[in-house]
Amino acid sequence: MDAVLHSIFQKVQNAERIDAADCLALFESNDLLSLGRIANVVRERKNGNRAYYNINRHINYSNVCYVDCKFCEFGQPKSSAKAYELSMEEMKRLGQEAAAQGATEFHIVGGLHPDLKLDYYENLLKTFKSVAPQVHLKAFTAVEIDYFAKISRLEVEEVLQRLVAAGLGSMPGGGAEVLTERVRKLVCINKSSGQRWIDIHRIAHKMGLRSNATLLYGHVENSQDKVEHLQMLRDLQDETKGFQTFIPLSFIPYDTQLAHLPPTTGLSDLKHIAVSRIFLDNFPHIKVYWIMTGIKIAQLALNFGADDIDGTVMQERIVHMAGAQTPEGLHVEELVRLVREAGREPTERDTLYNLVSRSAA
Repeated sequence: MDAVLHSIFQKVQNAERIDAADCLALFESNDLLSLGRIANVVRERKNGNRAYYNINRHINYSNVCYVDCKFCEFGQPKSSAKAYELSMEEMKRLGQEAAAQGATEFHIVGGLHPDLKLDYYENLLKTFKSVAPQVHLKAFTAVEIDYFAKISRLEVEEVLQRLVAAGLGSMPGGGAEVLTERVRKLVCINKSSGQRWIDIHRIAHKMGLRSNATLLYGHVENSQDKVEHLQMLRDLQDETKGFQTFIPLSFIPYDTQLAHLPPTTGLSDLKHIAVSRIFLDNFPHIKVYWIMTGIKIAQLALNFGADDIDGTVMQERIVHMAGAQTPEGLHVEELVRLVREAGREPTERDTLYNLVSRSAA
């Protein structure tokens, strides 16, 4: 461990906050084992030996989207042969199936559809609540909420109030990508600004909603962009304490407009887990999204700062439409085995990190 990392390590051991310059040094370091060692101190201080998972179902109601982000193959124009829109009956069936399999969470996101109005999204939530009233609805990114407000000519607060009345329980962390305007102009110029993303999560937190946060890395961003992104998240968390989990997302390039870029490596994936755990000292949890990293890296990540391995997922579309080769879902037994092999204690949670206890069949 060099002098710079040793200085950061001492700060972390003393529970002192590191600054942006330290974070930049972490991103620039290739001493992965030292990064993991430092991150593990924070991880075990906050969550001990537990590794959380949940039984969840990803439901993407439609991929019709006008935005055309360069890193995304999921979103499609209405005229595309790849475009789809699930009927309410199909969503009812998906909800019933997932609830019967023990799901405690539906993760619901979609494209920015040019034709659907706010009452559609209210009805969507009510439909899921009608067939699975006990299941938590984590739905709609800040970008979607911003879009709903614009098409409805309503304030974000009123949109969120109406969605909460329809069944919304919390918000996912998608749509953040990289929050700096330099990057957004290059890869998602038509999407809500990074500051707007922050503002909407601030509003949600002040209304009592909890949410997650993400970073999409491995495309056109640089280390300074990532430091600024993490700083914006940490600052908002200092203010609201409304974030539950941070999820670094590795860019999958294969079938996107950025297919000329190489995929991320396992070393890079572990570095982003470790650095985020060290810098985001006010986030309770860091999640490794096995759908993107693959199962083996996800296991390693549990000793590089991550305390959450996501969930069963059951059916994932967004990353797989970009060319991901990972499974689209995992059985609980497989998740538990993976966590135990990593030397951690498998711990089932619900969306809000309440522990779930299930009686043996």
